[in-house]
Amino acid sequence: MHILRRTRQAAIALVSTLAMGQAHSFDFDTGNAPAEVIIPTIIPVILEDVSPGASDATLVLRNTTLVTNAWFDAIAPYHPTAVGVYTQHAHRLSEPTDSEKNTAIFYASYQVMKSLHPNRMATWDAMMNSVGLDPADNSTDPNTPVGLGNLAGMNVVMNRENDGMNQLGNIAADGSTATYHRVPYRDYTGYKPKNTAYDLKHPSRWQPAIVSSGNGLFKVQQFVTPQLKNVTPYSYNNPQKFHAPKPWNSFVQNWGGYVGQAQAVLDASANLTEQQKLKAEFFDNKFRSLGFSALQAAGVNQLSLMDFVHLDFLVNLAAFDTAIAIWQEKYRHDAVRPFSAIAHIWGDSPVTSWGGPGMGTVNDMPANQWKSYMNVADHPEYPSASASFCAAHALAAREFLGNDNLLWHIPIPAGHSVVEPGLTPAADTEIVFNTWTEFEQDCGESRVWGGVHFPDAVPAGQAIGHEIGALAYDFVMDHIQGTP
Repeated sequence: MHILRRTRQAAIALVSTLAMGQAHSFDFDTGNAPAEVIIPTIIPVILEDVSPGASDATLVLRNTTLVTNAWFDAIAPYHPTAVGVYTQHAHRLSEPTDSEKNTAIFYASYQVMKSLHPNRMATWDAMMNSVGLDPADNSTDPNTPVGLGNLAGMNVVMNRENDGMNQLGNIAADGSTATYHRVPYRDYTGYKPKNTAYDLKHPSRWQPAIVSSGNGLFKVQQFVTPQLKNVTPYSYNNPQKFHAPKPWNSFVQNWGGYVGQAQAVLDASANLTEQQKLKAEFFDNKFRSLGFSALQAAGVNQLSLMDFVHLDFLVNLAAFDTAIAIWQEKYRHDAVRPFSAIAHIWGDSPVTSWGGPGMGTVNDMPANQWKSYMNVADHPEYPSASASFCAAHALAAREFLGNDNLLWHIPIPAGHSVVEPGLTPAADTEIVFNTWTEFEQDCGESRVWGGVHFPDAVPAGQAIGHEIGALAYDFVMDHIQGTP
């Protein structure tokens, strides 16, 4: 059965299994623990505790990269040459089945997830119990799969809890170490926006948006995890070697360019097609797009459990390391978002654009009431993070798989749009990515279609993503070949 379909079906079955405390019929000999049990358990937690739409990429990527790192390290001893990133053990004889690998993967995941989400211990315990494993088994004997998994997970935690992301919340705004009132992932860089949500004094710079929870409550955005620029990367030493060119069209002094790029966003908004809407929604959700693309590739290329783990760690690492450099550039350029520039240029004059859910294209939208199709992200505009992640992810996958084939047809039932539920698409349809190249190109363009990026932000993000994707591939392949 197709691995992506198996994962979705497993997720539905697993929710019921965990809720009822029943045993899960996972086959350790032939199954894929990450796809069938672990990913379906982690996704609901992240959607509830971290990012309801899986669009807050910095924290989503941290979760997925650390757990896939633990998988990689846990089963490296079962590979003829591989060595882990943070854990190195002697190689073992190849096992006739995947039973020991799956066991090690479960325990590695357990150690990482209880560090990332300690308030969810009941969930992690239930996951282990559902497949007949003892979550209290803390063995560190490297001659057993339980010990290999625990050691791999513990070492990832030891090396990553204090990697600059402030996961423990023990770095205060002044850079000192806090002993009380710890707030996980809080900013310690001292970033302050040049504009308030109510006053655009600096039209070239980022303005926080006012966002609604949908139940009458509103909040002003904060730059999400600006300290990501200080996080320790895997595949390079210092993000300062990566630079995006200055976004000259975002400088209000360059009035022609400033107006031109804003008009380009309005034109895209006014001419949205069903396919563009669906792809904009698809790429906004990092699980549906980046996450499940690795599962799709595993099915198309009939990857073994070992190869799937290698691919999944690689593409997550590529996007994670890219995010560090992109956040450095977002912090440095602090560039204005389209919604701010459009309101600044045209005020309450009418513009032609998408008019809102179910409204189609309208000619009398006051510019200062214009809204992008996708919700605007909580960080400066330039360069595009999503475009960079997809570029790094796709390049790394192409290199690892040795081909450009993705062959991904994603069915979208009528009316299943997130933004226009019940209306879009008008009939059952599908979005298609036959190649990784199409995947990354549409990903980048979708940010302009969605109204959250200017066109220049897309190639600027892709260039950095390609560069770091290649470094990530070399890094992971060196570890697979045993020559890190």
